[in-house]
Amino acid sequence: MAHVIVTGNEKGGSGKSTTAMHLFAAIARAGFEVGALDLDLRQTTFFRYLENRAAFARRTGQTLALPRQIRLRPSDLRDRVEAEQEEERWFAQALAELDRECDFVIIDCPGADSYYSQMAHASADTLITPINDSLVDFDLLARMDPETGQVLGPSIYSEMVWQARRLRAGAGLKPVDWVVLRNRLSHIEARNKRKVGDALESLSKRIGYRVVPGFSERVIFREMFLNGLTLLDLRDQGFSFSISHVAARQEIRDLIKALDLPGMADAG
Repeated sequence: MAHVIVTGNEKGGSGKSTTAMHLFAAIARAGFEVGALDLDLRQTTFFRYLENRAAFARRTGQTLALPRQIRLRPSDLRDRVEAEQEEERWFAQALAELDRECDFVIIDCPGADSYYSQMAHASADTLITPINDSLVDFDLLARMDPETGQVLGPSIYSEMVWQARRLRAGAGLKPVDWVVLRNRLSHIEARNKRKVGDALESLSKRIGYRVVPGFSERVIFREMFLNGLTLLDLRDQGFSFSISHVAARQEIRDLIKALDLPGMADAG
């Protein structure tokens, strides 16, 4: 069966689509077939990134890897139960089709709750939750006492992940590997950075995720979007790397290693 990777949280601007795109590029370069679903049905940032990639390949006459994509749409049924049943059927059909053709399926979720997103979380073998490295985004995972910094309890999103885990267990599936990805890490050892790190580590023991470093804030990530390229593609384009770009490529490699995806141990 295909290994399902879900990038999800309920806040926008945390790097979900950038993470999904670079994971796709790394997995495809390792020789695996990749399927893709973009469940942000309004913005479709992940699929727009892939559209830009296909357009760049046509303009330049290159052959660039692309995943097998299936587009889903929201149900227009007025009854909520019937609408969810219809979306559940469409989601199951799409996942089954990608499972037959692909080694990995990457699902990018919206920055808000939706029934599609809930189903994706319950389907995840690896769940990646990118958060910006701040106390504002930590609120996505848990409530914190502003005076003491003590974690008071899990957030609505963490409760949703727990529910997804319960559904997987009931279906006899292996537990999800939940990874919290610290994005936009500061290079300065600031008090806020230490406070976020301590809170993340404390909460990880209570609700069962592991923390890995993600991507620093770099202009190159925004610049590559229009051409649909990733840091892993730039050397093939004759791009001159700066020290910052080399460091960013290493962040990608470190992330792939930390995720410990099946068959990807020697990818680099």
